[in-house]
Amino acid sequence: MSSLQSLREKLQAASVEFQKVQLDLSNAVEARQKLDAQLSENELVKKEFAVLTPKNIIYKQIGPVLVKQDQAEAKSTVDTRLNFIRGEITRIEKQLKDIEIVSEKKKSEIVEIQTAIQQHSQLSA
Repeated sequence: MSSLQSLREKLQAASVEFQKVQLDLSNAVEARQKLDAQLSENELVKKEFAVLTPKNIIYKQIGPVLVKQDQAEAKSTVDTRLNFIRGEITRIEKQLKDIEIVSEKKKSEIVEIQTAIQQHSQLSA
């Protein structure tokens, strides 16, 4: 097998790996966007809770039914959810950085292989 053929196979493999990394990146970005939406929604609920009086009644939807819920319990649930979402955002941010590093390495690898193919082709010509 010629070295040119070997380089082309390496390029193909690196391209496939790069596409997988890009898919991972896309999935992580999508997850981050969903978390942002959840964070905004829960922060809005927390602001609404801040203006409630003890006389206000909170209902929680369970399936098709609205069930009365204790204010302190509802506030605690939202605070817990906010902490969880923020933790997930931190985790996804780290994952995004890691994926971007891998992506850049794959891009560099592809460029190096393409350069080697060009040089090999010029030498053969």
